[in-house]
Amino acid sequence: MLIVGCDYHPGFQQIAFVDTETGELQERRLQHREEAERFYRDLASRGVQVRVGMEASGHARWFERLLAELQLELWIGDAAEIRAKRVRKQKTDRQDAQHILSLLVQERFPRIWVADWENRDLRQLLWHRHRMVQTRTRIMNQLQAVALNEGLRCKKRLWGKKGRQQLEGLRLAPWATRRRRDLLELLDRLNPLIAELTQAIEQEVEKHAEAQRLMTHPGVGCVDSTGLCTGDRNRGAVSVRQANRELSRFGSGGRERRRLGHISKQGSAILRFFLVEAAQVTIRSVPEWRSKFFHLAMRRGRKIAKVAMARRLAVHLFWMWRKQWDYQQLKEFGPYAGKPGTGVGVH
Repeated sequence: MLIVGCDYHPGFQQIAFVDTETGELQERRLQHREEAERFYRDLASRGVQVRVGMEASGHARWFERLLAELQLELWIGDAAEIRAKRVRKQKTDRQDAQHILSLLVQERFPRIWVADWENRDLRQLLWHRHRMVQTRTRIMNQLQAVALNEGLRCKKRLWGKKGRQQLEGLRLAPWATRRRRDLLELLDRLNPLIAELTQAIEQEVEKHAEAQRLMTHPGVGCVDSTGLCTGDRNRGAVSVRQANRELSRFGSGGRERRRLGHISKQGSAILRFFLVEAAQVTIRSVPEWRSKFFHLAMRRGRKIAKVAMARRLAVHLFWMWRKQWDYQQLKEFGPYAGKPGTGVGVH
């Protein structure tokens, strides 16, 4: 068997590999992508059993597809844990590759779970819609600024038929007129695009009972539930489990501890966004949550209170996923049911 420690960079990869039968150790620097592809295709054509280990990083999707096509085993490791296992402070590409190889040989490589290609493509749909909504929000904010500068204060009514007519009827300077026209054209193009992406997400929700079950919780919509359920469905794992892990921090000595009201920033950014967004809707729709939010906001401020409620929502969704409950079952049978405000449990 050939074990390969790979220090991956966007333009090249430094590898150190050893043959477990002969003990021969070699090192190479492979340029992307022709030289690297030729090297691994040659190994596959010779029928060599290969295991490649690398740190979790970006810009490596083509490399993962290549190894999957050639049926070569790929292990992706936690970059922070790999760094923590390093003894020497000196750091070069060669030493990184050798370090990954030693962890693989010693069976100490911190392998992490990686989603399948179907789920990763679904995440692209979520990211694409998310970015389009952000772009639309920026455009709408600019148009609101144009209206306010001309004394037109309509807030949400600006996007109705009457508000649009008032905005288009404002007398502006030539370049300000051009800016308004271009922004309105972009807005008109984005609205149907976002509606189409939202419809695609709703169709994905219909395929998965997990997402439909999470949507029974107040404040959780189709986009939020799909974002939370982009895990390995064959193993029953969802990103709610990831959200639950993100609620934890590590204390001194590597001991795990929980910090109530905080969400780690080491996890998925879009998952945190979905949790905070859904929590704000839940606050508006559930009196108990609204009361808890204002109580926290008076003590710690609105920003911390929002994150605290997002954390509470993540705990609720985790228990719904773990027990395969809908929201009514969670209220009736959840731990510490009927005792709001307790420090432990889902209520």
